[in-house]
Amino acid sequence: MFEEAQYFAPVETRDDGSVVVELAKSHPGFADAVYRERRNAIAALALNHTRGEPIPHVDYTAEEHHVWALVTSELAVKHRTYAVREFLDAAERLGLPRDRVPQLQEVGELLAPITGFRYLPAAGLVPLRDFYGVLADGLFHSTQYIRHHSVPFYTPEPDIIHEVIGHANTLASSRFAELYRLAGRAARRVETDEALEFVSKVFWFTLEFGVMWEGAELKAYGAGILSSYGEIEEFRGMDIRPLDLSAMGTTQYDITKYQEVLFAAASLDHLEDVVGAFWDTCDDDAIARLVAAV
Repeated sequence: MFEEAQYFAPVETRDDGSVVVELAKSHPGFADAVYRERRNAIAALALNHTRGEPIPHVDYTAEEHHVWALVTSELAVKHRTYAVREFLDAAERLGLPRDRVPQLQEVGELLAPITGFRYLPAAGLVPLRDFYGVLADGLFHSTQYIRHHSVPFYTPEPDIIHEVIGHANTLASSRFAELYRLAGRAARRVETDEALEFVSKVFWFTLEFGVMWEGAELKAYGAGILSSYGEIEEFRGMDIRPLDLSAMGTTQYDITKYQEVLFAAASLDHLEDVVGAFWDTCDDDAIARLVAAV
């Protein structure tokens, strides 16, 4: 229920050098002073990171490890029913820890020999072009904090559960990883903000909230669905439409609710042929033609 690049909480560095994460009043951790200080400290680690250096280590608390273990256990059960086979095989290949929050550096070291992807720590908002552009280099921006313990099965913004259970498992598939890279190359190739937004919306309706037919069953492959305890149970009841680049690139969505419109690929081959080919070749003129066709 969020778009990675745009819905990280804003982060401010004040005149005295302190780092403050600006949580909305509706955020579960807004009134929790301990949680807010925790968020500020973790954001500061990311802000002080230099690309190419090891990702700063976060000393996760027993409570945070408990949230990770609880959500991981529950999602693993749901994945067996609702996730595409490509995701399940990739998750087994990656072998993330289930009893503790992994370090982003650790996740990257697991991913790198499989598909070459590594992580970059994100303190807060990431410019759209930067977020998608680095995918071309096999890099993925990720937060390091974990959701508030009072609502372990909900987060209003992408946390490490979403970033790792949803995206890292997907990135352990060579076929999905190549689609991420193609999206990154497209984001770098297009010039206008309108074209970039179109590319990002196609990403949203595929690698974030994509569904796919496996035989007679509709399965999920989008990281936003696969990391959501609630949405993974509901997606089959939504308005399911066939892949359509013009529609995906121009459809408006509400990040605060379950996605009511989803676009289904007939297979992974179909996804690669339609979306992969689009990202591989699109430019501003091609996107303008797709918008005009709506």
